[in-house]
Amino acid sequence: MVIKPEKMRIIIITGLSGSGKSTVLRALEDSGFFCVDNLPILLLPQFLELQQRKSPESQKVALVMDIREPEFIDQNSRVFSQVRQAGYLPEILFLEASDESLVRRFSQTRRQHPVAPKGQITKGISIERERLDALREISNRIIDTSILNVHQLREMIISIYQKEGLSDRMNISILSFGYKYGLPQDADIVIDVRFLPNPFFIEELTKKTGNEPEVVDYIFQFKETNEFINIFKDSLDFLIPLYQREGKSYLTIAIGCTGGKHRSVAVTNELGSRMKANNYNINISHRDIELG
Repeated sequence: MVIKPEKMRIIIITGLSGSGKSTVLRALEDSGFFCVDNLPILLLPQFLELQQRKSPESQKVALVMDIREPEFIDQNSRVFSQVRQAGYLPEILFLEASDESLVRRFSQTRRQHPVAPKGQITKGISIERERLDALREISNRIIDTSILNVHQLREMIISIYQKEGLSDRMNISILSFGYKYGLPQDADIVIDVRFLPNPFFIEELTKKTGNEPEVVDYIFQFKETNEFINIFKDSLDFLIPLYQREGKSYLTIAIGCTGGKHRSVAVTNELGSRMKANNYNINISHRDIELG
């Protein structure tokens, strides 16, 4: 049986070197995708045609395609257009991370950056960002892996792609952050909770985090905290079905306070707990909790 091109699930994994593409590929393989690493871009049309003629078990394919392949940058736009004209619907998943995270990962693994001149990792990262900027703009999904370890990234990918199409529940990532360290690049909704009383100024709470009961009790003793959570949760319950109706399957909500250690962490945890109770697929992370 020949599968219709539009019935194939095709994930193109791309993005910055060191951002976790290999981890994502392994997670998709465990989720039932047929996976290929570093496929030359010019072979994509022929590869999809071959997969199209295979059994239904090969309906889901995932491919890592990136700057390691010499013709990828110059040819990806033309080739992606070609396969779309043939009826295929590739989804581009773009992975990125902060410069600090990428430098640390390359230093830990002692790998050489594929475009770093004379081993200058930071220069290589800058060059790669610039070359991939146009591709990032047309990507279907962008994931910042800066604060994710391999286990968290794997869990996130399985949560997104294994459950998509099997459930009408949206996959929601709720992220705490500190404004002093910048806005999260991949956030769909950003909420500022700096209006809440700050535990940082309470001597016995300064060095604690929003994960600890004493800080949670302090923040939630105030009426405005609970009123805010109720109102924001109601707003999300209204918005999420509308996003789903427009075809959105993944939503990132970023909740920020000054340092990303107290208020945003406690509010993120509480909101996540309430949304899990409503049967949403929730992933909670705290970007700056060790920095705030």
